[in-house]
Amino acid sequence: MEQKVNTRSRILDIAEAAVLDKGFEATSIEEIVAGAEISRGGFFYHFKDKNALARAMLERYIETEDVLYDDLFARARELNDDPLHCMLIGLKLLAEMLEEMPQGHPGCVIASTAYQDRLFDEGVRELNRQAILAWRKRFRGMCEEFAA
Repeated sequence: MEQKVNTRSRILDIAEAAVLDKGFEATSIEEIVAGAEISRGGFFYHFKDKNALARAMLERYIETEDVLYDDLFARARELNDDPLHCMLIGLKLLAEMLEEMPQGHPGCVIASTAYQDRLFDEGVRELNRQAILAWRKRFRGMCEEFAA
């Protein structure tokens, strides 16, 4: 079972790097298969099509991003109780984290799929919409806290 998870994760890593580099449309299943050193059947074992791949990439990206934001802003709350200062500290921590990335920030899967949304089925578009609304909700909640 671990090998299946590792293969799926490797496929997602390769696909994400390719999509962030050149876009979803220009990323082929053949390129992903070659990079993962698997057969086409191996790819289709994990993902029924490119929409399923996009959905899995988005789900993983959203989960990772949520944990990152939760951790950064929890740390900010530990450093200051004032809601405005907490938000500013959290944003500063985020900026510092991005500056320290050796190759710079690789890009955003959500932005990539939003930019090319005509390529995806309604499920992927809805997941992307929900991710963007979650950002809005997170930051609006912080703004409402310090406005109060």
